[in-house]
Amino acid sequence: MPEPAATPQFTVRFWGVRGSNPSPGPKTAGYGGNTSCVSVEGAYADGTETVGILDAGTGIRLLSSELVKNDKEIILLLSHTHWDHIQGFPFFAPIFQTDRPIFLSRIEREQGLFQKLLDRVDGRRFPLRVEDMGAHLLSFTLEKVQEQEQLGYRVRRIRANHPGEAYGFRADLGGISLIYMPDNELFPPEPGHTTFDEFAEFCRGADMLIHDSQYLEQDMPLKHGWGHSIISQVWELAKAAQVKHLVLFHHDPDRTDDELDDIQSASTAWFRENAPEIRCTVAYEGLTIILPETNETPGGLGPAGKSAV
Repeated sequence: MPEPAATPQFTVRFWGVRGSNPSPGPKTAGYGGNTSCVSVEGAYADGTETVGILDAGTGIRLLSSELVKNDKEIILLLSHTHWDHIQGFPFFAPIFQTDRPIFLSRIEREQGLFQKLLDRVDGRRFPLRVEDMGAHLLSFTLEKVQEQEQLGYRVRRIRANHPGEAYGFRADLGGISLIYMPDNELFPPEPGHTTFDEFAEFCRGADMLIHDSQYLEQDMPLKHGWGHSIISQVWELAKAAQVKHLVLFHHDPDRTDDELDDIQSASTAWFRENAPEIRCTVAYEGLTIILPETNETPGGLGPAGKSAV
């Protein structure tokens, strides 16, 4: 069994950062128009390379071109099965590679989320069928989970406040912690599944918090209850949880590059005033962050080269 690395590093890459539906066009090209997909790449001490994939929005197609060139272990997790989080899956090239092992999170298999996903690859709603896939779609067995935990890698979930059944994930990876919560309304109009304080405790001390930031105050009250957070509320969550780096994610499809630049500027100013120890970056396609970050690591460079906190 491989031993955990003494000082593990993980590379977090953003392949799709939009919510609700893809939004290509000249006004969104800077931050990108693909929907949710984030990869987390690392290696065991024996050199075995692995890549975890968070959601399968249209951004996963861009990731495909990288993964077909190697034989890294693939682990795929879904936060939920709304279209913007699964619509790229049939275009994920590794599923058509002969004998390529792809692990589907045990949690999602138990809930039937992946079966709903695979049912759409039926020759009618997509030209190919599940039977045409060459990959081995595997589930995390109890033994596999135990092996990961012995290596110091543990994934937990929390119920998000979002229509349907949606979850956020916390991955504790050999001393590094990453939170992924792409669809979540911190203060829904009705009692939610999880309170603000419970979210803050779940996120406590994380190296990186990737969180839904789809709305602004001016979007309310029209969109109150739609299952997404106001950006200023997410700032408060990052402060309450004392995370090290907040990444604003799942942008509204109508949000232009100029507007997202303004959000970056406002976020930088807010954290400088209220929690200067926290970095904040507005996610964009191509954003790459290596964890753990050093004190010299910038909070992230925007698509136009603007520095974050």
